[in-house]
Formats: sequence, structure tokens, C-alpha cells
Amino acid sequence: MDTLSATLSALADPTRRGLLAQLALGEATVGDLAEPYEMSLAAVSKHLKVLEHAGLVTRGRTAQYRPCRLDAKPMKEALDYLSSYRRFWEENFSRLDALLEEMKADTENPGKDRT
Repeated sequence: MDTLSATLSALADPTRRGLLAQLALGEATVGDLAEPYEMSLAAVSKHLKVLEHAGLVTRGRTAQYRPCRLDAKPMKEALDYLSSYRRFWEENFSRLDALLEEMKADTENPGKDRT
């Protein structure tokens, strides 16, 4: 799987996005990350493996301490990909704004010919 696909797949799950949000605040252990969730440590570890596979999380090792850290580099490619659609959305929103203004004017001035 390519990097972008792995990143988007990993980000598709709300639990994984929550784990990344926690890691954005600093490194944490699996136990720390599992605390807000009603799931086993094994389930959280599976989510972390998906994030590791996508390159979004790295795990260190200091004796028995295995901290997880966020690595946001793969998100840059996803951001660049999604940003390429910005112009599309801006143009659509501009057309919608114009239509809404026209509808508002029609409501405020009923019967006025717009030709």
C-alpha cells in the first residue's frame, strides 16, 4: 500500500484519530492512550499498529518504558492531496453564495424583474 493510502486508511477510524490527538500533546504509553477508551490494551495496540504501519506513530524503548510518539510527516502528503481540491470547493461555495444572494434579493423585492 502506498503512503497516502495507508495514511488515509489509518485516519479513517475515529479511535485512531483520537490516539493521534493524544500523541500530539506528547509521547504516551499504550496504557496512557487506552485510558479514555472502553477497550482493552490489546485493541488499542492493534490501532497503534495500523498507525505505525502508516508511519504516523513510532515507538521508543527505554528499559520497560515503550513510549509512542506522533510522526506527522505522512500527513503532509495527505494534506497536499486534499488541498488540491480547495479550488473546487471555493468555486462551488462562491456559486452558492451568489445564488443565495439572488434568492434573498428575490424575497426582499418580490415581483421585481431581474432581466
